[in-house]
Amino acid sequence: MKVSIIGATGYGGLELLRFLHNHKEVEEIGLFTSSEEGTVFSDKFPHLTNIYNQPLLKIDYDVLAKSDVVFASTPSGVSSTLFPPLVNRGPKLIDLSGDFRLKNLESYESWYKKKPAPKEAVEKSVYGLTEWNEAAIKTSDLIANPGCYPTAVLLSILPLIKHQLIDPSFLVIDAKSGISGAGNKPSNTTHYSEANESFSIYKINEHQHIPEIEQAISMFTDTETTITFNTHLVPMTRGILATSYAQVTEGVTQKQLVDCLTSTYENHPFVRVIQEASSMGTNRVKGSNYCDIYVKLDERTKRATIIGVIDNLVKGAAGQAIQNMNVQFGLPQQTGLQLVPYFI
Repeated sequence: MKVSIIGATGYGGLELLRFLHNHKEVEEIGLFTSSEEGTVFSDKFPHLTNIYNQPLLKIDYDVLAKSDVVFASTPSGVSSTLFPPLVNRGPKLIDLSGDFRLKNLESYESWYKKKPAPKEAVEKSVYGLTEWNEAAIKTSDLIANPGCYPTAVLLSILPLIKHQLIDPSFLVIDAKSGISGAGNKPSNTTHYSEANESFSIYKINEHQHIPEIEQAISMFTDTETTITFNTHLVPMTRGILATSYAQVTEGVTQKQLVDCLTSTYENHPFVRVIQEASSMGTNRVKGSNYCDIYVKLDERTKRATIIGVIDNLVKGAAGQAIQNMNVQFGLPQQTGLQLVPYFI
């Protein structure tokens, strides 16, 4: 397979390269940029010396159209213009930004504060939550890879909503992310002096992943709901831990909650249902494509605490994108992704 990466110099692009380098079906990887054409990739990233010494390429649609797959690992508002000219030209397209996730274009413009992608491209796109949308992904040429927060949240709560074990009318979700989720362009909030030894909340009730989570709940469980969702920045590089709180349906037990998650994901290699809270943590999935899930019923309040943990750069971005590529080409989902977590 010939693969191209637009936005190869970002954290998501680097993770795509790390996994695709070990993918047995990938023979060629083209690295494309909109701003650093000609720069030798290993000069910019010395850890890739003697591994990727080729120059970054300018975006050329005729060249990209000869690829089997084109990944766009760009900020939101970029792939909405980059991808449409490639639709129906041959390659499978996988977008890691939010440009094709929201089917309501007015909603996209409202939450992202950017001009939406063309309607026909958005309508063509398929939401790439692999464990829940495999059949549609298999036949799609344009994948909207889920956001990192929505991946952790949705994988942990969708089974419980679908099987009516929790009340979806009042969902409170408290999520925390490492700094790499903000990308590699420094800002006041991600500068070391600002982020180190600090724990902060951001985009209070305004995060662009809110409509994505609500849309996916509706799509996969046929349930309309509104959520309370807030995000926090933790002074670590990688990882997301999302904690959701929900009232359980009358009579629901701890065993039912665990059994529901276990049976839902028993044939999905990258989702692990954890039995002990002490085994949960971002370092248990760091560098891997795993999502760990834990649920605990509070017998006193009859509320469930549901936890999803992922590496935001892998299962929340590059890893899930490659998992979707594997599905598109009829490959085992684990192909190229069977790296164990870093842990330390």
